[in-house]
Amino acid sequence: MKKSFFAILICTFTFMLLCGCENPMKAKKDVIMEDVKLVSVNGSIRYDNIQYGFTFSLPEDWSGYKILTKRWEGLSLGQQTGEKITETGPIILIRHPQWTAENPRQDIPIMIFTKKQWASLQKDEFHIGAAPIGPSKLGENKDYVFALPARYNFSFLPGYEEVESILKNNPLKATENTPK
Repeated sequence: MKKSFFAILICTFTFMLLCGCENPMKAKKDVIMEDVKLVSVNGSIRYDNIQYGFTFSLPEDWSGYKILTKRWEGLSLGQQTGEKITETGPIILIRHPQWTAENPRQDIPIMIFTKKQWASLQKDEFHIGAAPIGPSKLGENKDYVFALPARYNFSFLPGYEEVESILKNNPLKATENTPK
């Protein structure tokens, strides 16, 4: 009896490891690493994103940060449609320069929504992740809404308090410099 219990336990654990209980912030499809041009402004550094039209201020000790782009997925809410992916968009991760695979640190995730997607999300026409709350708005320009994912920091990785401190200073500034 004990042997079968342990066998079931080991099989279950192995199945979970192989299938993975995927965190929405972990790798989603393609990950694109972006070269970053360092802009220094009054004792801080700034990430400029011309494609979507925003800047993001960081402390100087983030010099050497990396930018990764992944995809978020929005799931439908209807019972007839089931949980199908109905919306997708980019999520930009600003990664601390001391981040390593062996010692990951808290990223700063910025979800990008079109104005239409954001309006649909606010009407509960789709949802993102299992959190009972949606993303929180960081800013917007004429084309896009920028938001922080719900529960982005619930892993309590090293640096999560620093990221919270950075976010309290409203570091994201929307611009209208998007290409046509």
